[in-house]
Amino acid sequence: MKYLSVLLLALGVAAVPAPSPAIPPPGPDGKYTLTAPGIRAQFMPYAASITNLFVKDKNGVERDVVVGYDNADYYPTDPTHGHYGAVPGRYANRIGNGTFTVGGKTYHTEQNDGPNTLHSGLKGWGHRVFNVTKVSSSSITFSIIDDGVSTGFPGTVFADITYTLSARKWSIKMEASSPEKKTPLLLTQHTYWNLDGFANPHTDLVFNHTYHTPYSRRLLDPDPNMLPTGLITTIPKNSINDFWSKPKQIGASDQDPKWVGNCGTGSGCAGYNNLWIVDKLPSDKSVAATLASAWSGIKVDIRTNQQGLVFYSTYWSNGAAPIKSTQGGPGAKTNGFVQSGGSVAIEAQEWVDGINHPEWNRKQFYGPGDKYVWESDYTFSTFT
Repeated sequence: MKYLSVLLLALGVAAVPAPSPAIPPPGPDGKYTLTAPGIRAQFMPYAASITNLFVKDKNGVERDVVVGYDNADYYPTDPTHGHYGAVPGRYANRIGNGTFTVGGKTYHTEQNDGPNTLHSGLKGWGHRVFNVTKVSSSSITFSIIDDGVSTGFPGTVFADITYTLSARKWSIKMEASSPEKKTPLLLTQHTYWNLDGFANPHTDLVFNHTYHTPYSRRLLDPDPNMLPTGLITTIPKNSINDFWSKPKQIGASDQDPKWVGNCGTGSGCAGYNNLWIVDKLPSDKSVAATLASAWSGIKVDIRTNQQGLVFYSTYWSNGAAPIKSTQGGPGAKTNGFVQSGGSVAIEAQEWVDGINHPEWNRKQFYGPGDKYVWESDYTFSTFT
């Protein structure tokens, strides 16, 4: 980790703070390992990221089901910087034209995604090193103080990201406040999933995975660059974006004429990178989304307090990121790299660019006296 600290200083990024006597350092690989019955995961301070998540498949074989790197030092230097397992912030996803207005003042953020801001720009939380403020055998809390100066946001934000493992479950709670000024807050966990752990002998893609969002019958209508237009569309049954009527394989609609351009007509993106609205969950125990693979028999049920799910089938993965040494294996189809469509990100979050759509009446500005809370649970099981 000495190399990582020196490297981050050279890049102009805050180095990993020296652990206090009460906080143990990470392992030799730069990662903290948490365990609970039937689940094991690793995390690191850079971007408060999850790097590995191990659960057993239907045959009792342990699979690492998230995308990341073996080498923790590589994350800050990765030229593709896909926010693998990261917490982007203080405002995840897109800000239209890199501008927003609050308190009668217009602010400008880095336009790093065409005309728009993506994940708060190249100095957002996905590029920052968090402090480890609490850690046990099954839980870890990462904390950050963000003054907003380098990213163009008003006010200082204080945030805690807590990951907890329990029996076959990964729980996340994010809390943030801006005690000085009103500022945009929208967080998410940017995990990329492959429930086969890239070990499937038939495919290294996730188009064989099934996805189901029973409470998501509406979609934010996107412009050619996937920025919401402000319109909200109802998803017809059996259409390309219908995952509500029944579980459907991610690649089931790949012959649909709308497949190419469905995640960006301006770029020709094929597949998905849209925000589905989560409507009227019967209770906080209701499953908002389920991802499953028949090959591994692994299923993950996602519960969240967020009213949106961005579903990204990784069209833009360019085959440059290697799979980890904990993935693949004898007979696996993989060539050793994560291909386009090789994973899927499911990002529970508020509505994209809601700060520029007052007609939606979303709560995305937080100031003195406000508390931002984001919660999600990922529960794993197997089926045959």
